[in-house]
Amino acid sequence: MNMLQALFFPPEQPGGVSSMVPYIGERFRRLGWETELFSLPKRIRNKGQEEVAFETFDWRPYAGRPIVDRYLQVLKDYIWWTKLRLKDRKFDLIHAHHPVAALAMKRIYPDTPVVMTVHSSFERELILNGRIKKDGPEHRFLTSIYGELEHKTDRLLTVSASFAVYLGAYLNDPGRVVVIPNGYDERRFKPISHENEVAQLVTVCRLVPAKGIDLLLKACAELQRRGRKFVLHIIGDGPIRSELEALSQQLGIYEDTIFYGYMLHPEELMPFFDIFVLPSRAESFGSVFAEAALCLLSLVGTDVGGIAEQIENGVNGLLVPEENPEALAEALEQLIIDPQYRYELARAAWNKAKKTYSLSRVIAELKKVYAETVPPGLEGDPARAET
Repeated sequence: MNMLQALFFPPEQPGGVSSMVPYIGERFRRLGWETELFSLPKRIRNKGQEEVAFETFDWRPYAGRPIVDRYLQVLKDYIWWTKLRLKDRKFDLIHAHHPVAALAMKRIYPDTPVVMTVHSSFERELILNGRIKKDGPEHRFLTSIYGELEHKTDRLLTVSASFAVYLGAYLNDPGRVVVIPNGYDERRFKPISHENEVAQLVTVCRLVPAKGIDLLLKACAELQRRGRKFVLHIIGDGPIRSELEALSQQLGIYEDTIFYGYMLHPEELMPFFDIFVLPSRAESFGSVFAEAALCLLSLVGTDVGGIAEQIENGVNGLLVPEENPEALAEALEQLIIDPQYRYELARAAWNKAKKTYSLSRVIAELKKVYAETVPPGLEGDPARAET
């Protein structure tokens, strides 16, 4: 089997696709499958000139809007780069991890089976970040892409049951969607025995409104008013970092908050903290929760999307309603004042993550999907599949 794993940008960001796909390639190579990673370098801009068209909808009524025009140009750029770098290359199977990658690959390799994993919702993030309006033209364009993916690709996958339901609203046959939750190579995560006199809170995310860090800062201000001691570590960067820093100053918690900026391997630092918290306003899966669990941190998240599928409230973490900093402060306070409860939740989260989010489980499930997708005889020896 000669397989291509097609990403969007290079796998250099923490979390999500970058935390899993390179390791998928490594595991399949051990099985004797030739596996290559491919992505669009960030320096590639406005190179593609070929016209693009979709078979399930007409994009022209949406043209002239910056987000739509940029999306189309990125698709053209991906096509240009693929033809340049993979000229005359042949693959038995392509697994795309971004809609642009899937559409470009299917255009260039129309006879090659393409499996597509939809990892997240670009349009929901844009709405939550205030960049587009719900049901506006950009929203309609981006959700129309799901129907095109259904029409063009051979198998459609996603990472959580809740996100499969979301996708289903834009598909002709929602039953086609296969759910394979993300998985991680647990060797990357090394829990460390430690005792912090002051509770260390950590979050890891891109600093955009959709992640709800403003709510976290307000919750921490409430903790301070209650006399609870903590240090908040914010790992990540993004367009609203300066706004969040200003908010932490306004709330009087700047001295107890550390903004790290972008970090390539946050899992190397995470085991030294106590509580992972991320009050996202939406989350298709929330990979960083599984990663934090594997670092033996207790978890606090909002009751949305894939987070709620990972956390059973009071069993392996705490769930709070979205847009509710008071409830978030209550949950954090429970863990700050009761280290034993914090540890019990962390241990339960670690056990679930090791079992449910094992990379070996992902490999076995993907191998089954691949075997069902490629022509007989190319899928390799089933007896060699990892379990």
